[in-house]
Amino acid sequence: MPWKDCPLRAENGRNSRAFELTVRIRSEMPVDPLVLEGWERQNSLDEPRLSEVAEMYREIGFEVRIEPFDPDKESGCTECMKASAEKYKTIYTRRLGTED
Repeated sequence: MPWKDCPLRAENGRNSRAFELTVRIRSEMPVDPLVLEGWERQNSLDEPRLSEVAEMYREIGFEVRIEPFDPDKESGCTECMKASAEKYKTIYTRRLGTED
């Protein structure tokens, strides 16, 4: 259903009920401990793209951390990735000099 036709949408273009639900859902999601340390989750990839993207982030001044793939932290469909999860890794980045 298009957003403009959504019955929950308020006439002024804002939807306090949808916002409330979004806030509630996000507040119930577990917080990634790496995010609390200043890391930003970028994406999950396999080789050779994983190494290429990690190197690109290093070249533009980011610290890079590569973690095992966790399908529960992904948005969207991950069915194909789950089938061979061991070959995927997740890239986290943060600006150099922002360590805790």
